[in-house]
Amino acid sequence: MAGENTGGLWDSLKKAAFVIGSGLFFLIGFRNSVTWHLQRFWGASGDFWQTQWTKLHQALGGNEPALFFIGTMLVPTLSFWLFNALLMVVDTTGKPNFITRYRIQPDKNNPVDPERLRHAVKKVLFNQVCLSGPVVVLTYMVMKRRGDPCGPELPTFHWVLLELAVCGLLEEILFYYTHRLVHHPSLYKSIHKIHHEWTAPIGVVALYAHPVEHVLSNMLPALMGPVLLGSHISTTSLWFTIALLVTTVSHCGYHLPLLPSPEFHDFHHLKFNQCYGVLGVLDRLHGTDEKFRVSKAYERHTVLLGLTPLNESIPDDPKKAQD
Repeated sequence: MAGENTGGLWDSLKKAAFVIGSGLFFLIGFRNSVTWHLQRFWGASGDFWQTQWTKLHQALGGNEPALFFIGTMLVPTLSFWLFNALLMVVDTTGKPNFITRYRIQPDKNNPVDPERLRHAVKKVLFNQVCLSGPVVVLTYMVMKRRGDPCGPELPTFHWVLLELAVCGLLEEILFYYTHRLVHHPSLYKSIHKIHHEWTAPIGVVALYAHPVEHVLSNMLPALMGPVLLGSHISTTSLWFTIALLVTTVSHCGYHLPLLPSPEFHDFHHLKFNQCYGVLGVLDRLHGTDEKFRVSKAYERHTVLLGLTPLNESIPDDPKKAQD
């Protein structure tokens, strides 16, 4: 039986390598009308962004540690807290009703317990200041040895697009396997259980984790792409900001119009042993989304283009809801 499990895992890994490798090859050669138009926009605004970057570079006297700190810590962290400040107002007041009607688990966090929220905010701040800060310093030292992460020239549009794609794929791989690792019985109780105190997550809980998990599962998957690629700080800053906002949406507990669907990760918090990844590619290959794919949450797992909440248009089965 153990041999069969090992063989199945190896087959899944080979499938994952093939799918991801094929996707990367496709992205490298991808030149459709969308990217062409975006390239034109980038070219038209390129001088503007280059001018702003040059001004900042000169204002700081080319101080690369300061530029790296602004790009990797200040910009992404401010974006994270601005977005979460808005969500926390809704979480604690239950207003406006226009937002709360999109809550995925209507009977939870209505409103959020203020004491639990304060505890979560304190732990997130600790992780960001005491862990993310030092790790970013080490990252700068590594990237500086390999190249010039804060150079005066901004990268081209297609290079940024390619790097973002690679970063996303690497994050999917590393987050999936590190996430499954901390779900192992020997690690779950002492490390990952903290994050799962929230069976109905809220946005700020995205970084509510044990210190080991914060470094291993939150930071490492996001850092690996820029480090391996030797990315410019502008790309790294954009990637970190996107990653933090996306994980906030995944944890926010609201399936809002036009935003990425949080149903996948919300289901993970609800069921614990499903939906470990970000994109869902490796979950499909490893069969760790089987319960999700037969649930109503899977039917709701799409970008909402209208104003009617999906839990109204695709309600849970009454019997399962009672269970």
